[in-house]
Amino acid sequence: MTTPAALLDLATGAARDAGALLRDGLEQTRTTIETKSTTTDMVSEMDRAAEALLVDGLLGARPEDGMVGEEGTDRTGTSGVRWIVDPLDGTTNYLYRLPGFAVSIAAEVDGTVQVGVVYDVVHDELFSAVRGVGATRDGQPIRCSAADDLATALVATGFSYEPARRERQAEVLVGLLPKVRDVRRFGAASVDLCAVACGRVDAYYERGLAPWDLAAGVLIAEEAGAVVTGFDGGPVAAGAVVAAARGVAGGLRALLEGLGAADA
Repeated sequence: MTTPAALLDLATGAARDAGALLRDGLEQTRTTIETKSTTTDMVSEMDRAAEALLVDGLLGARPEDGMVGEEGTDRTGTSGVRWIVDPLDGTTNYLYRLPGFAVSIAAEVDGTVQVGVVYDVVHDELFSAVRGVGATRDGQPIRCSAADDLATALVATGFSYEPARRERQAEVLVGLLPKVRDVRRFGAASVDLCAVACGRVDAYYERGLAPWDLAAGVLIAEEAGAVVTGFDGGPVAAGAVVAAARGVAGGLRALLEGLGAADA
C-alpha cells in the first residue's frame, strides 16, 4: 500500500537494518577507501554495502518504486514513489569511529517528500516524520527550540569538500562567530537537521549539499516546527539550506547574507 504509514514502516525497518550493518562494521579494518570529488570526499565498502541493503529492502518490498542514492543507485519507477537514500551520511566520522553518522531515507510521492527517516547509529536514535503529521524521535514528538535571540543561538554548519570553497566558508565563519553563542560542526547534514528538529541546536546552515543529504532531514526539521529555507528565504534549492527556530531564522539569514554566505 502507498500510504505514509506503510512507507514509514518500511523506511524505519530498512534504516535500522542498514544501521546494524554499519555498527557491525565499525571495528573492521577497511578494505576499500576511495575518494570521489576531492581527497576529503571519501567512500568505503560500507557505504556501498549499506546502499545495496537499502536497495534490496526497499525495492524488494516495492519493486515498482524508483530510487536515487548517494552511491550510484538511480532507478526510475512506475508507482509514483521514489526513495532518496544516503546509506551512510557522515562517512568521515564513520571511518574515524566518531559519533555523527546516520542512515537517511526519504519517500517522495509524486515529487513531494512525504516521509523521512534518519537513524543515528551510534546513539541508536530514530528520527522520523510524515508530512502534516509531525516529527518524532524514537516515537516521541519533538519540537525545535524556542530561541528568539541570535546572540545566544547555538548554530551548526558544515563545509564543502572543495578546498577553495572551504576557505571562503571559513571567512564567513569568522564573521558569524562573534554574533552567535557558538558554532558546532557535526559532519553529517541529516544529523544537523535532526539536531535542529529536537532543539539540540537552534539553527543550521550549509551549502553544497546533495538531495540525499537533505530530503529526510528537511522534512523532519519542518515537521518539528523549524523554518527551513534556502539562503534567500525561498524554498531549499541547489543544495543550500538554512534551518532554524522561528525566532532566529530571519536574523540568521540576514547575517549570512551580509557575510556573503550564499556565494561561499
